[in-house]
Amino acid sequence: MAFDTTDVLLSILKIAIVLGLWLNVTPIMVWVERRGSALIQDRPGPNRVGPFGLLQSFADALKFIMKEDIIPAQAHKWLYTLAPAFGLLPALTTIAVVPWGRGFLIPEMSLFGRRLFEGGRWFEPVIANVGAGILVIFALASLGVYGITIAGWSSANKYSMFGAIRAAAQMISYELSLTLAAVSALLVAGSLRLADVVAHQTGYFILFDTIKLPAWNIVSPGMWLSFIVFCVSAFAETNRLPFDFAEAEAELVAGYHTEYSSMSFALFFLAEYVNMVTVSAVATNLYLGGWHLQPLPEWLGIIWWFGKLSVLLFFYLWIRWTLPRYRYDQLMQFGWKFLLPLAVVNLLLTAAGVLYFGA
Repeated sequence: MAFDTTDVLLSILKIAIVLGLWLNVTPIMVWVERRGSALIQDRPGPNRVGPFGLLQSFADALKFIMKEDIIPAQAHKWLYTLAPAFGLLPALTTIAVVPWGRGFLIPEMSLFGRRLFEGGRWFEPVIANVGAGILVIFALASLGVYGITIAGWSSANKYSMFGAIRAAAQMISYELSLTLAAVSALLVAGSLRLADVVAHQTGYFILFDTIKLPAWNIVSPGMWLSFIVFCVSAFAETNRLPFDFAEAEAELVAGYHTEYSSMSFALFFLAEYVNMVTVSAVATNLYLGGWHLQPLPEWLGIIWWFGKLSVLLFFYLWIRWTLPRYRYDQLMQFGWKFLLPLAVVNLLLTAAGVLYFGA
């Protein structure tokens, strides 16, 4: 097999773009969340460091870097040190199979008189376009709970251990509903590839011969319930309010990362925000039509995709500062007695509809 330098350069470019965006989303989202919560609560947000407090998140990041990393005397030092990486790596690897645009031809590109890319080279906005992309996402995302569990156990702190136990039970419970909700969209598209799911949502629904709606899954009568189940389960999977029982400051100090400081503490927050972005990206492709913006060019479709992603991320922040936290027993009852049966019924109805009407 011949070594193609252009393909290697394109792959490196895509990895740099995705990692650059996903890693920088944390300081951006922290600022948006703090300003957004201030507006919701009618108070000033960060407004000291930089214009409108824009540099506050970067000042916080510098503070984390410069702080001392303290390891408790009774902690299991190796596992305590590696736990943040165990939580962050699954979050970063899942984005490799999430497409963020439709492929297009790129023109010939030169730098300092040297040709970088040949004209007519195909560029596909996804790092790894695998056939079972959604399965890879679920498999890798399920590993994130190990980082939280290891952090709680290795800290030798009862509050951390309680938070780790809660996180494990919560994520295992809601993974079932999340997966079943996604399977409904996969059934309709007839494929495990996210790009095929997006392609299935092209065109329009015509209502009453005059109203034209985009053929997104969320608009389909049988899929809006799947979208609701997916979103609720995603909140529980990412440990966000009203399901942040793994931290629960009023009960467990800070939960599984109570004993962490410096960059180890920051890595857990980085993993949380990266998981938020990844789940929102998957929801955009499964239910919101992905990047299709007819009849505009493909590169504008990528901007359209990121616009939908931003709306879902803002919804995350809005819910956090609007709804109170549930009790833990209410969380488990809601997951097993209501959300999971609802996801199963929705999947059966979707399967019956596909069987009767066709995909």
